Amino acid sequence: MSDTLWTGRDDASESGDTRRLHQIVRTGPDGCGAGDAVLLGFASDAGVRRNHGRPGAAKGPAAIRRMLANLPAHDLERFWDAGDVACEGDALEEAQRALARKVAAALDAGARPVTLGGGHEVAWASFQGLAAHLEGEGGAPPRILVVNLDAHFDLRTSRPGSSGTPFDQILEYGRDHGLPIRYACLGVSPVGNTRGLYDHARALDVFHVEDMDMQERHLPERLRQIDGLLAEADLVYLTIDLDVLPAGVAPGVSAPAALGVPLSVVEACVLAVKKSGKVRLADIAEMNPDHDVDHHTARAAARLAWHLLRP
Repeated sequence: MSDTLWTGRDDASESGDTRRLHQIVRTGPDGCGAGDAVLLGFASDAGVRRNHGRPGAAKGPAAIRRMLANLPAHDLERFWDAGDVACEGDALEEAQRALARKVAAALDAGARPVTLGGGHEVAWASFQGLAAHLEGEGGAPPRILVVNLDAHFDLRTSRPGSSGTPFDQILEYGRDHGLPIRYACLGVSPVGNTRGLYDHARALDVFHVEDMDMQERHLPERLRQIDGLLAEADLVYLTIDLDVLPAGVAPGVSAPAALGVPLSVVEACVLAVKKSGKVRLADIAEMNPDHDVDHHTARAAARLAWHLLRP
């Protein structure tokens, strides 16, 4: 991660609070404290390649940072950028372990990690960091809700892991370690998932809503369902795959959506989950600048990240 990504406009000559994110970011791996937002990057294409997608997501974290830099700070006083974990070649598992250590360290410090991807293989890395942190806490295992806004279940059972396997890996971990995990996937595309994946999701008791039922007119009912899921959870891991958005909004992903979920609906769901106060970590996946158009996808990702960074 280069500090030169954090540049932007300076409105100091104007009245009032003119701070922008590039003016309040603190870079480096150390120093964050309780309540601080910590930005991490996962520069990886390995999972997408293994899943036969189109590569380019390794450049995603930098692209999102560039769009974040000039956004207004509002009520955010400071946040930390702890840099990227880069996946070299096909060394995905090693990179996932490295990111997990950084996520766990941020959680141990009482901070709020927000990770930018990179392929959705970031989810297995993020969760491993959460699991390590919870193991250190001790006590009774908490009820974990994983909320994934995504056109795909990402429940493939093949191994080694890829961008298509992380939530099967997470649920497998829960079964093996006595950790109660509920998985909710919102925005599933029926043309992007095989019948076998739907059957596997039902066998695992996955709560899911298809993309045609995630349009503006459905939002009140979706928010009621989200509230119900949140009420039964002690903590939440929130993850957003940008391919849940329509292709016109997010062309820069591995698999653009023919229909997709409107950004306003995705944002409302994210804010509802955040408002619960139960979110322990979050990430944004599948940003692929090689296929973006006029930074449309990066701007949408930055808007969502901006909400997650704020207190």
